[in-house]
Amino acid sequence: MSTDAQQDSEEFHDWQRWHEGRIVAVAAPHGPLSLTGTHWLADHPEGRIPAVPGLWREDGDEVVLVATPEDGLTVDAEPLDGEVRLGADRGPVDASRVAQGDRRLVVLSREGLWAVRDFDPQSPTRQAFRTVDATPYDPKWSLDGTFRPYDSDRTVRVENADGRERGLGLSGEIAFTVDGAEHTLQVAVEPDGSLWAVFADTTSGKSSYRFRFLRPPAPDGDGRVRVDFNRTLLPPCAFADHFICPFPPPGNTLTVAVPAGERNRIDG
Repeated sequence: MSTDAQQDSEEFHDWQRWHEGRIVAVAAPHGPLSLTGTHWLADHPEGRIPAVPGLWREDGDEVVLVATPEDGLTVDAEPLDGEVRLGADRGPVDASRVAQGDRRLVVLSREGLWAVRDFDPQSPTRQAFRTVDATPYDPKWSLDGTFRPYDSDRTVRVENADGRERGLGLSGEIAFTVDGAEHTLQVAVEPDGSLWAVFADTTSGKSSYRFRFLRPPAPDGDGRVRVDFNRTLLPPCAFADHFICPFPPPGNTLTVAVPAGERNRIDG
């Protein structure tokens, strides 16, 4: 198919809408570019987090926040004067329980450790952002794949972007063919049945970010799944240094180049 024909195809226009939507989501006031810090409470036993108002401490399976009116914090859109007990925020960032004006203070839990994430729409990274560099849609990289579930879920320890090692759950692998050779990626299964892979390839750290995400849809009843590398995603840590994205597990570094999908963040 010629380049002109590719760019007139329905698939290309679907991809273009997806790409434009991604740019809007990334640049949103509380998108990943606005994250200015992930503060682990274990690193602040006195309860004071630099540049974050209030007094924060762990208490078993909750976080206790104490604030005065001078802190300017709200919880559930009501001014906080005193103490409140918080669980982890599970929803969108802009729906977090704790805020200070436009800032959102998101409570996070990972492997029994608690943190507070600070999302500020005025972050320098968000102000500098221009776009996401992505390769235009190429039908060559929309592949037929097969999902092969494991007999039981597995957890492997992998390094994360913040230098700490954490567990990564894996439920199976997807197999697909590139230039006549079969390749596989280990994947997690999301609650809605869709798949998630963290992978690298021979472009990683060169013409694309050091690793990327792939989110295929749920397989059909026979395990068939569309492996569309045109929709390869940059991980959140490509947009802000304070995310804790997992690195690819062993076996998820492809021996081929994948010149498709999102490649890098571009600042103005």
